[in-house]
Amino acid sequence: MSQTDVKPLNWKPEPGIGYTVQRRPDGGMNLEFTDITEKTLYHWREFALQHLLGSDRLTRNLYDVRKITSVPREVIQVAMELNSDPAARNIRVAVVVANEEVRKAVEEVTILTTPGGVEYGIFTDIQEAEDWLNKPLTQLI
Repeated sequence: MSQTDVKPLNWKPEPGIGYTVQRRPDGGMNLEFTDITEKTLYHWREFALQHLLGSDRLTRNLYDVRKITSVPREVIQVAMELNSDPAARNIRVAVVVANEEVRKAVEEVTILTTPGGVEYGIFTDIQEAEDWLNKPLTQLI
């Protein structure tokens, strides 16, 4: 994929939000969360919805949530909402967690939104997540 084929990121840092986003070389995104406040959750939801619009190719995203120690119920609900969008079937997501509570929350989202939704992998090691993301995409559009 050439740089001219990459969808614009359209993400800007904003005071008080607890995540950052960078474009991956493969066209996907790396998202790193440092907290999940209401402001962060709302900002992330709006950003994610904008990126699902016009999603027309298989994409790899990495969510680094190792700094998150617990996941509020609202986060699970928003993640399920986003994963229910038909465009979400075009996404492979690696989630890197640091504890069992966060792993269980991510697993709940994956159970309640698959099959047909996002292809998920949950990891505790960032390199294992990258290796999994770099495998050939297997989902059909």
